[in-house]
Amino acid sequence: MTEFSRVSTGLGEECGVFGAYDMDGNDVAPSIYYGLFALQHRGQESCGIAVTDTNGQRKVLSRKGLGHVNDVFDEAALGELKGNLGVGHVRYSTAGGTRVENAQPLVINYVKGTLAIAHNGNLVNAIELRKELEYTGAIFQTTIDSEVIAYHIARERLNVKTAEEAVKSAMKKIRGAYALVVNSPRKMIGARDPFGLKPLCIGRRGSTYFLASESCAITAVDAEFVRDVRPGEIVTITQKGIASDMSMAIPEEKHARCIFEYIYFARTDSRIDGVEVYHSRILAGKALAESYPVEADLVVGVPDSGLVAAKGYSEYSGIPYGMAFHKNSYVGRTFIKPKQSDRESSVKIKLNVIPEVVRGKRIVMVDDSIVRGTTCANIIKMLKSAGATEVHVRISSPPFLHPCYFGTDVPSDDQLIAHSHTPEQIRQMIGADSLGYMEISKLRDMVGDLKYCDACFTGNYPMEVPGEDISHAFE
Repeated sequence: MTEFSRVSTGLGEECGVFGAYDMDGNDVAPSIYYGLFALQHRGQESCGIAVTDTNGQRKVLSRKGLGHVNDVFDEAALGELKGNLGVGHVRYSTAGGTRVENAQPLVINYVKGTLAIAHNGNLVNAIELRKELEYTGAIFQTTIDSEVIAYHIARERLNVKTAEEAVKSAMKKIRGAYALVVNSPRKMIGARDPFGLKPLCIGRRGSTYFLASESCAITAVDAEFVRDVRPGEIVTITQKGIASDMSMAIPEEKHARCIFEYIYFARTDSRIDGVEVYHSRILAGKALAESYPVEADLVVGVPDSGLVAAKGYSEYSGIPYGMAFHKNSYVGRTFIKPKQSDRESSVKIKLNVIPEVVRGKRIVMVDDSIVRGTTCANIIKMLKSAGATEVHVRISSPPFLHPCYFGTDVPSDDQLIAHSHTPEQIRQMIGADSLGYMEISKLRDMVGDLKYCDACFTGNYPMEVPGEDISHAFE
């Protein structure tokens, strides 16, 4: 873009996948549309839907494009997507740039037929796997690691009897984080990486089965939540029902669910692996109030992910909870601004302070994270300009010290403010009167007995990771 530049006001989302299979033969595109709409928070750069008719010619019809779900699809576009088996995807680019070629689902035509694949996550061995494929003649159309997965599934399918066996064979080669929905001509297959880094769940509405990144999307299509896909599990949904293969599973003590799903990524009304996201954020707020008490008049949350933790802080501390911000709902996490404008004005496009709420008050401001510090500093400045006498910042995650290699846009070390500054230095830089981060030891309170990955805070990765940033290795 020559006249405009994109601005992201915080941490990047993951991606969202949604699959549907109507055993009665009805079109599933409308349900996928609503499912993706419910997952829009997980990716706002591109989206797509691919469907096939299991009773017809089994031709895959697809549409994808840049923008939000309602930008890419209208009633006419959905009406053209005739088929009772389909998969959809919303994308935030953590690997590969923002271009329509990188939008998913990927549709692969090969000797055994057609596969439609949607992927949430990132592979840590994508570079070597892609080079291996290129040296055997593979030609890539995208710059995303999801295409590496698609190629491996298609190649493995030539050596095994079923598509689900091909998925398992591919899983033996790929390393990293993934939730997959793979549609073959008469099957919908879901697969979750053995560590459980990425969420995936199953739903049902009458004779229609669903696979989704979050339970909120199951609810959005008026379906019943059945269960989560277990870490390392491959589920195959056919006319016969659901079949499960746990041969790729690892011991439970090695599981490493992304803790940031509970802090930030997942929608507040979702439930992941038995833990209610809303409840986990209430507990995060209470932990912050316990660790960092302060005399104040009002607790406020930065919309949207800081709101529930702020309520938890308020409940534990007894300080009243208030709404201090108006959020422009028509602005996504990433938006366009004129190059000449500074970052502060970009924040104001999205968020404005309500002066009468904060004027003359000591404020506790709760947010989910501080990445580079710029956005937080501007919000504090806005609060004080509106009359707040003090702003005490409480963050419902520990300091980001290490990059993420598993599909979360945690940037390299040199872009992480906490990597090179102490909390006191950060407090001074952002202009807060006090600053408190979630204590590492209290993350456990949010998710109970679940094993989780906190590598972005501790550097303790659940697997071997590259020694450098690989997110744009194929650009």
